[in-house]
Amino acid sequence: MLLVQLSDLHIGGAYFKQEIFDTIVNEVNNKLKPDVILITGDLTDEGLISQFKRASVEIKRLTDACPNVIILPGNHDYRHSGYLLFKKFFPSSYPSNVYRFNRTIIITLATARPDRDEGEVGHRQNLWLEKILSNEKYKKKTKIVAMHHHLIGVPDTGTDKIVIVDAGDILRTCLQYKVDLVLCGHKHRPWLWNLETLDIAYAGTASSTRFRGFTKNTYNIIEIEDDGKVNIDIKIVGGRRLPLIEVLKKHRPFPET
Repeated sequence: MLLVQLSDLHIGGAYFKQEIFDTIVNEVNNKLKPDVILITGDLTDEGLISQFKRASVEIKRLTDACPNVIILPGNHDYRHSGYLLFKKFFPSSYPSNVYRFNRTIIITLATARPDRDEGEVGHRQNLWLEKILSNEKYKKKTKIVAMHHHLIGVPDTGTDKIVIVDAGDILRTCLQYKVDLVLCGHKHRPWLWNLETLDIAYAGTASSTRFRGFTKNTYNIIEIEDDGKVNIDIKIVGGRRLPLIEVLKKHRPFPET
C-alpha cells in the first residue's frame, strides 16, 4: 500500500504558494498514484470562509484522482470559528475515525481545539483509541495513528509549549498496543523519532514558505509492504525522493544554505 502524507498547506495565507501546490497535484496524481492520501491539518491559514472555499477547490483536485483521501483539521483551521466551517466544507471527514485497508488500519485522532494552538487528545478519545487497538482482529495488521499536532519535540522548531498536552498518555497507549507508525504535522519540520518498535514521522509544510529548520517544501511517502514492513520517504516538491532517515543523518544545528 502506498500512502502520501501532506500537511500544513496553509491555503489562502500570505505564505501559500500556488505553483508549489500545483506541482504536488501533478506529482501525486500522475506519478505516485497512491492508494491513500492523508492530509494532517492546517489546510487553511486562518480558518476563514474564503480560505475554506479555496481549500475545498484545491483539495478536490486530489480527491478526484484518489479514492481514499483522509483529511484532518489543524489548529489554524479551527481559528475564527473554523471548526464549524471544516464540517461544512469537508462533511465526509471525521477527525476521529478508523480507516480499514487490507493489511493496514489508519486511526485518526482529533487534536485541534477552537482558537488554541496547543493540541489535546483527551481522556475519552484515548480510551477510544485503546479500545480500537486492543481489538484482536487488528493484532496482525500494520497500525498507523495520524494526528495534526506533534507528540515529541522536534529540533530547529523553537518552543514546545504547543506540543500535545497529554502526549505522555498517548505515547504510552501507542507503545502498549504496538502501534507501528504515528504521523504528525504542525511544526513544519520533517523529522523522524524511533521509540522501541514505534516510529513517529513528522511532515514538513507542503505548500507554504513558513519553514522551520528545513527550507524546502516536502511531503512524506509511506510504503507498507505485504509483510508489514514500513518504509518512510521524504519527497521534496519538484525534487528528489529519499528515505526520511537521511534527513536525520545530514542534520546540522544551523540553517541550510
